[in-house]
Amino acid sequence: MIFVTVGTHEQQFNRLIKCVDELKQNGQIKEEVVMQTGYSTYESVYCEWQKLYPYQQMLEYVNKARIVITHGGPSSFIMPLQIGKTPIVVPRQKQYDEHVNNHQVEFSKKVAERMGSIIVVEDVNELQETIKKYDEIVKSMENGLKSHNAEFNKEFRKIVDELWKRKDKR
Repeated sequence: MIFVTVGTHEQQFNRLIKCVDELKQNGQIKEEVVMQTGYSTYESVYCEWQKLYPYQQMLEYVNKARIVITHGGPSSFIMPLQIGKTPIVVPRQKQYDEHVNNHQVEFSKKVAERMGSIIVVEDVNELQETIKKYDEIVKSMENGLKSHNAEFNKEFRKIVDELWKRKDKR
């Protein structure tokens, strides 16, 4: 399943909703698609959708989804990151009247550059290929969210060993 969320920003994001609907219509997306469309005016014909979902239901969809596609709002792409999923982030753009400026484009690029934990798609024409190669892209990413447990345990073991050595010398 693919879950798409455009957040709760009060401007439309028809560009993303329409693109995903067309990909589903054309059979380029074969799996189930559920969309949270927010204030978009385009109504999907080929995907299940609702303007807003309660938080708990959003969390269920994110958990269930193989792919999560979000707008560039941090609250929307942090949710999948928190459960270990790499979201595809399509930032809203001023030129399409999706936001007041291009801060989502700039922010998303910086997060991708510094953290390596999101896939940014500015041009919705690239979304089909990104979805098609999603697993391959994620596998190749050097993700900034990798667990540091092994490194922590190694360092912790060194500390414990040092303490035992000091105790033995007493």
